[in-house]
Amino acid sequence: MSTTFTNAKIFVGTDATSFASAMTIDHGKVSWIGDQADVTNPAAIDLHGQTVLPGLIDCHTHPKYIADALHGVACTPPHVNSIAELIAALKASPAYGQGADVWIEGWGFDETKLAEHRAPTVDDLDQVSTTQPIFLYRSDCHSSVGNSKALALAGIDATTPDPVGGKIERFADGRPTGFMREVAATQLLIRAKSAQSYQTDVANLTQSSQHYLQNGIVAIGEMMGRLHPYDSLQLYRDAKAAGFQPRASLYYVYDELNGEDLAAGADDQLRIAGIKVFMDGSISGETADNQAPYPSGKRGVLLTDREKLAQAVAYAKDHHLQIAIHAMGDAAIQLVIDTTKDLTPWLSGTPSVRIEHASLLSDDMLAQIDKAQMTYGLATQPIFFFAEDESYRTYLNTQQFRLAYRLKAMLQTKALTALSSDAPCTPWYEPDSPFYSIYAAVTRRAANGQVVNADQAISVPEAVLGYTKWAAQLGQFTQNGSLSVGKAADFVILSDDIFTVPHEAIKDIRVQATWLAGQEVYRAD
Repeated sequence: MSTTFTNAKIFVGTDATSFASAMTIDHGKVSWIGDQADVTNPAAIDLHGQTVLPGLIDCHTHPKYIADALHGVACTPPHVNSIAELIAALKASPAYGQGADVWIEGWGFDETKLAEHRAPTVDDLDQVSTTQPIFLYRSDCHSSVGNSKALALAGIDATTPDPVGGKIERFADGRPTGFMREVAATQLLIRAKSAQSYQTDVANLTQSSQHYLQNGIVAIGEMMGRLHPYDSLQLYRDAKAAGFQPRASLYYVYDELNGEDLAAGADDQLRIAGIKVFMDGSISGETADNQAPYPSGKRGVLLTDREKLAQAVAYAKDHHLQIAIHAMGDAAIQLVIDTTKDLTPWLSGTPSVRIEHASLLSDDMLAQIDKAQMTYGLATQPIFFFAEDESYRTYLNTQQFRLAYRLKAMLQTKALTALSSDAPCTPWYEPDSPFYSIYAAVTRRAANGQVVNADQAISVPEAVLGYTKWAAQLGQFTQNGSLSVGKAADFVILSDDIFTVPHEAIKDIRVQATWLAGQEVYRAD
């Protein structure tokens, strides 16, 4: 079936300046794009001047977490600003009072944004319930808090040893506070929570499909793939069979593979694309590995040393997989560069090494990336400085702060730079809205009104490319990224012209319609 659209402002996505006013789609692909003056089809659909973008791609996100979060409570500004409000919000959860087997879940708290300037504890969460387990993700999705029922289900008490790479925070008397610092500790709670029905996880992921389409997101990079307690690939297969629609590339946590083999997939709809390695924690949690100590005197955590990183890189090369390396602190990023810069790339058409977040980059690091034999991708998140400005100003010194999220400098290197969300791992109630990220990238203005390194602003077309062409290349979505002939007819129609509205209005843009393979799959009411 062939459909032609006219009277549109179509951002083609091949570069920053190419636009068209009409296109034809045939059998789910773009078969022609050009000037509406060349259209003679009387049945063409008039888009009345609306702006059209290639389908947006979030190449670093956590769909399983999002699926859970959509059933959980957003413990973020502007609605939750204190522990008292957090307790009230959890009590208002639809899960509250649903029985001892039903977990109450929340996400997004950042202690620096709470009036008490501390993290909630097991005692705080027990004010919500002691009969239902409660799991609350910190904004970085590395750390978490559980109530007494959750700790009991996970087998955590005063005698439980800290897991390697994580810490069970404790009161002075040795009793766990409920705060599980870093991924290894949080996994103790997640494993207990994962005992819930597999079919519930399938249903939750399936239902999250509408959330992505509503945001114009047609493809996602799942950055926490797991083989246990079940294979994430099977979860996605079952969710897709049940109606989950976005394309997905899966990256498996290397620490959890235990020598098991992964095979890179060729299916552009759903496939294993790479492995994920954690070098450090987060800046807002004072666990990112920085060269200089935090103002408090604390040092960050190094979760993967050079030897282990080299082993992970070798695994990725041997299995023809991309390696995505979480590195926020400048010391962690430097270690990634030092370990990989002189290696020969093993993938073509996409970088072999992705640096996820790349939060603090010096001129010297950028120069090393530019000169390296290795091919690098930088998957960064403007939503972080937008939502977490206070944390960055608190935990970074002046020199470090100037290195934060240097988008313009990244684009001046040969590294492939893409924008993404890392959702729901940030304290904002719309963590994966592409338009908040684009707004932040273009204005460099945070939610609190502060301007963050104004000299690193990029243009609107560049930011859109960060969510389309460049994100497709980095996430290995070969059918997406542009609306050129032969590509998938995946596109979005916007409520406003993102290229001409005042920059302040970009964050308020919404998706009017999302099309996949030439079929409308979402339309705003």
